[in-house]
Amino acid sequence: MPEGDLRRRLETATKAARAGGRYLIESLTEHHAIDFKGEVNLVTEADRRSERMIFDIISSAFPDDQFLAEEGTSSEGRSGYIWIVDPLDGTTNFAHGLPHFCVSIAVAQGNELKAACIFNPNLDECFTAVAGEGAFLNQKSIGVSAIAKLSDSLLATGFPYDIRRTDDDNLANFARFYKSSQGVRRAGSAALDLAYVACGRFDGFWEHKLSAWDIAAGMLLVTEAGGRLSDFDGNRSSIHKGEIVASNGLIHQEMLEVLKLRPSL
Repeated sequence: MPEGDLRRRLETATKAARAGGRYLIESLTEHHAIDFKGEVNLVTEADRRSERMIFDIISSAFPDDQFLAEEGTSSEGRSGYIWIVDPLDGTTNFAHGLPHFCVSIAVAQGNELKAACIFNPNLDECFTAVAGEGAFLNQKSIGVSAIAKLSDSLLATGFPYDIRRTDDDNLANFARFYKSSQGVRRAGSAALDLAYVACGRFDGFWEHKLSAWDIAAGMLLVTEAGGRLSDFDGNRSSIHKGEIVASNGLIHQEMLEVLKLRPSL
């Protein structure tokens, strides 16, 4: 893709993310009808309205691109490019009035991530990346942390939506990592967790049973910020696998060693 096309797509992603984010902030204190996609997997009308706003902006600018979003809005494309969108990552936080959520938008070509934007409207923080050009926070270059030991690190994770019905719940990993690090945070937004790895606020992140829209934008941010990605076994990560370890690279092997201790299911 020519550099100009990538730049236009990133500008459109940023415009769409900011529009969706502004709507979420404006409606944060309103009463929201809540539906359940699972026992603890919520969706609100705000998710759907944010998604529609984002779709309208993107489809107007790039009508031939494919669109894939969490709440079901989709379009078939013929350009070879696909937009992967989470209009509200952190829905449970949002539904409870907790101001920690974001809009996450990625652009991929085939299996390659090309551009990304994660916008946290609560702090007016816009994380962006274009493949091969580095990662940025509000247009200032960012990079992963320099923490070299797991014992000195601050980590982040999350838990699957089927936690009430499965033994594969990440709780044993959480306990092991908590005893091996300075701390583990479970803030409720995988996209922001990855953005925070990219800018050095977290040194590492792991989670499983994720969807493409949860992690696509964050994965590009981490790699462009100088970090490392893999699955739990150290193999190449994929937005479709749902299992990810992201780190500053320096503690990555130690994180994998902890994950090797997980029990067989």
